[in-house]
Amino acid sequence: MALRQQLAQKLEQRLSPQQIQLMKLLQVPTMELDQRIKQELEENPALEEGAEEREEEYDNDDDFDSNDENEFDDDFDISDYFDDDTPDYKTQVNNKSKDDEERVIPFSVESTFQERLTDQLHLLDLDDTQFQIADTIIGNLDESGYLNRDIEAIVDDLAFSANVMVTEAEVETVLKIVQDLDPAGIGARDLRECLLLQIERKQNGDITLFTAKKILQDHFEEFTRKHYEKIQKKLEIDDEDLKEAIDAIIRLNPKPGGSMKESGKGIQQIIPDFMITESEGKLELSINGRNTPELKVSREYEQLMRSYAEGAKTSRTDREALSFVKAKLDGAKWFIDAIKQRQNTLYFTMQAIMNYQRDYFLTGDETHMKPMILKDIAEIVGLDISTVSRVANSKYVQTSYGVFSLKYFFSESLSTDSGEEVSTREVKKILSEAIEGENKRKPLTDEHLAKLLNDKGYNIARRTIAKYREQLNIPVARLRKEL
Repeated sequence: MALRQQLAQKLEQRLSPQQIQLMKLLQVPTMELDQRIKQELEENPALEEGAEEREEEYDNDDDFDSNDENEFDDDFDISDYFDDDTPDYKTQVNNKSKDDEERVIPFSVESTFQERLTDQLHLLDLDDTQFQIADTIIGNLDESGYLNRDIEAIVDDLAFSANVMVTEAEVETVLKIVQDLDPAGIGARDLRECLLLQIERKQNGDITLFTAKKILQDHFEEFTRKHYEKIQKKLEIDDEDLKEAIDAIIRLNPKPGGSMKESGKGIQQIIPDFMITESEGKLELSINGRNTPELKVSREYEQLMRSYAEGAKTSRTDREALSFVKAKLDGAKWFIDAIKQRQNTLYFTMQAIMNYQRDYFLTGDETHMKPMILKDIAEIVGLDISTVSRVANSKYVQTSYGVFSLKYFFSESLSTDSGEEVSTREVKKILSEAIEGENKRKPLTDEHLAKLLNDKGYNIARRTIAKYREQLNIPVARLRKEL
């Protein structure tokens, strides 16, 4: 088959490097923007931190001499790289004085969950084999402090990885030692054993804890299903004794390793990207720009560009040097423009959200929140839905009623009997209040909750109630029952 050449016209839509850079910056929250700017400062020597210095305007008309041999004359205009205007993106987002001292909470670093348990092992009188077994057991504990690996598998691990030959009985013995470490309940193989370990450690002849232990030992399945009548008949106890025993069980920690793990974590600090304040019925929006340094194009690179541009550039080295300087100056200008455009996009998008949810930001009442989806805001600001989604991703706003994620304000709509569109958050708020005020001895079922909301004018089905209840992490009526 012969090869043929032919001309064809094709229309394509591609993102420029600047657009890709802007899209990435839009997703970066304020807490990470400072690190992103520092990274760019390290990678691009033509970008500097600091306020722009005012100097005499350059006369760029004579910077280039007409030269047909200069391959760069048609590619760029050197006057584009000598811009003495002060960048104005900083003045828009920073409403703090330069004398203000930025105080931050330092991140704490502590030992890990396994390290704290291993430290306790060193205080015990164990031989080398026992210590190796205990260390292996601790290494197999999950985040909640449970041992989800079989004893037989641990025996195999010790044999193949550490060349330590032990029996299952020896591992069981060392496991009992690990279970005596703090906190109580560590090293359990299931929830029942975890609770029993805690009860046994604090029982000390208490009749209530003895009853609680019997419930966990002999009637754990009935306890998890809240079949309290069956437990009362089998143990022959009254309501008050059962209530005290169950209260003792509820106060136990079902995830003993979780508390230690959380204490070993650094503090997760949320820095709001926006701040909304209310003054005499008016809302004011500002962007948190205190951690955003001022950026400018390096004067040294501009002078270097001038010197190379005024030279003959006949050698290959000079042409490569000029190309390198041009690329770095382009990157610096693009990055400064991207930061400015990012701040503008964030501001106008958040302003649209603030105006859309004005009643909520003034009162803080979830029932005043309007149904709002990404498309609504995209149409207001004239941006694509994906751009609004990037703005809302991982961003937080500080209000008079707390700090909220931007995604918190987006919700679907639900119609009432009068045809009015209300936010699903309003329905969830009413649903949550109804469950909080119910009689815990006879909690409301999903059918009763659906009827309650229908009586208030909300057209909602039982399966929708179940979905909202699960989203609110509220268990079914049977599991909400109390004595």
